[in-house]
Amino acid sequence: MRTLWKPLSLAVSLVFSGSVFLAPALQAEEAKATSVLEEGKKLAFSRKKGNCLACHQIEGGNAAGNIGPPLIIMDKRFPDKAKLRAQIYDSTAANPNSVMPPFGRHGALTDAEVDKITEFVYSL
Repeated sequence: MRTLWKPLSLAVSLVFSGSVFLAPALQAEEAKATSVLEEGKKLAFSRKKGNCLACHQIEGGNAAGNIGPPLIIMDKRFPDKAKLRAQIYDSTAANPNSVMPPFGRHGALTDAEVDKITEFVYSL
């Protein structure tokens, strides 16, 4: 009985000590993801940058527009996040008659800003 206890005790202590080392890394990753979503929301709501509220209804936004569709269940509407990013970057590539400005192509948003807005919109 005693011979089984030591290896089991060692295994349990390794699992718990490993989680102690992993917890800060996971917390840092979660904080980074939250920060990206917050930055994306700021950009999307900013009248000087994304200005998504001018045309779309977004939860938490004031004075939302009704030109574009409401931005809800975006992960279901765009299972491929790259297609959502492409839509934000230049919607006229998929639909030449789109009234949505080609934010990336015209340089209104940088690639990094498009990425952050994509992450935020995808989370809706």
